[in-house]
Parts: sequence; structure tokens; C-alpha cells
Amino acid sequence: MKRVQVIRHQSGFSLVELILVIVLVGIIGGVLSMQLAPAIQSYLLVSQRANLTNQADSALRRMATDVRSAVPNSLRLNTDRCLDLVPTSDGGRYRTAPDTVNVAPPSAWINEAESGTMFDVLSTLQRTPVQGDAIVIANRGPDDVYNEVNTALVTQASASRIQLDRPIQVTPGYDGARFLVVPNGQRIVTYLCTPGPDGSGELVRFARNDFKAGAMCTRPAEAAVVASRVADCSFQVHANQGGTQDSGYVQLQLTLSAKGESVPLTVGTYVDNLP
Repeated sequence: MKRVQVIRHQSGFSLVELILVIVLVGIIGGVLSMQLAPAIQSYLLVSQRANLTNQADSALRRMATDVRSAVPNSLRLNTDRCLDLVPTSDGGRYRTAPDTVNVAPPSAWINEAESGTMFDVLSTLQRTPVQGDAIVIANRGPDDVYNEVNTALVTQASASRIQLDRPIQVTPGYDGARFLVVPNGQRIVTYLCTPGPDGSGELVRFARNDFKAGAMCTRPAEAAVVASRVADCSFQVHANQGGTQDSGYVQLQLTLSAKGESVPLTVGTYVDNLP
């Protein structure tokens, strides 16, 4: 019997076919990359601009919050990139005359005719002042609080009465009967902006504990960074921009930049200058 030998031929790709496939894949990949690259780049740029916008918005909102809650007439523009203000943590109304109904315990009051080191609180405080906090009354001019004309320090306080370290005199003609509390350690808050090329600058915030401290437009080591990547900035304060002489207007402008993209943002806010 003859043995039949079957020869099987193995099929596969030739070198020429492999080269053709590689060339075709390269062409298709190149076409796709040309079509997708602009879309991907645009997405990345939009994301970067959105991130810069969020940072600028957060920084300016923080500044605006401090500005709106500051002691009336306390904004001091040292330069168009250096802004001082006196922050407040609380406020209320004080007694201006003796309590003739509840005579025990004796009431404590102050008014334009009678200065004193103690007064009754007639409104509800969010937080009882602590020793070292400052009390400001009737800040009608920008220089009053910085010269301590209408300020005194808290030595002891409760929800209904505040004791001061020295007599405080109410400005003649003031009948608002309102006081403001300035937190200890933050008598003056300064926002300082130092722009840099290609967004290398910063916006910082720092505080000092002396009303009489002069303008300080040099960044201290302990300054807190409010915004980085700052390319440009400017602050404007208009004391009587509103409809009455008791309304002011503040404009804050900030430009952040990164990787060739810049985002300018401006926030304007009215401030109540009525003590």
C-alpha cells in the first residue's frame, strides 16, 4: 500500500502587505489627529479660561465681602493696587439715655453730651465681643477711625453690656446710636496686588493691629495669597458715587494669565458710608 503524503501550505501576510497596512494606518491616524487636535486644544483652552475665571471671581468676591462689611468711610486707597479697610465682625445699638423703667441694676449709656467707659447693648449680637476687640462709633470721616478719634478697646463684655478701656465720645450731631465691633488682631486689613509678566504676580491680604499704622504697600512674609497668576489689577474708590452722600462705590479689576491665556474680570460694589 502506497502512503500518500499531504503537503499543506501555510497562508500569511507578505512583507509588502504589512508595509501597506502600516502606511494606511499612519495615513488614517494623521488625518484623525489633524481633525481632532483643534477640538482637543479648544477644549483645553476653554477649561483653562474657566479655571482662571473661577479664581478671579473667588478673589474679587472675597474682597467685595470685606469692603461691604468694613467700617463706613474706612476705605483708604494708598495706590491703585494697595487698599486699606477696617473690618467688622459685628455691630449693634447702644443705650443713649438712662433706663427709667428698669432701674435695677443701674443702666449704662453714652451720648454726645456724656462720654463713658460703659454702655448697655440694646440689640442681639452674633458674638459677644472679647477683650482686645475695638468699638467704633460714628465714623463720619476717613481719618476718624485711623486717628482713634471715635474708638476704644473692650476690657469686658456680655451680651447686654460692654466695658471699655477709656471713655468714648460720640460725635456731636450723631443720633444713629450704632456701634461696630472690630476684631482684635485685624484693626487694618490691606489688599496688595503685585502683577507680574505672564501671570507671575499675586494678590495678597494681610492685617495689622494698630489703627494708627500708616500705609503699608510692601508685602510682609505672613501675607495670605488670595489669587496667583496675576497679570494686572487696579482698585478704585469713589466715596460719593451713589445717589446720596452716604453711598460709595468701589471697583475692583483683576486679570489672571496662564499659558498664553488671559482672563480680565471687574467687580463693582456699592458701600454704605452711613455710620
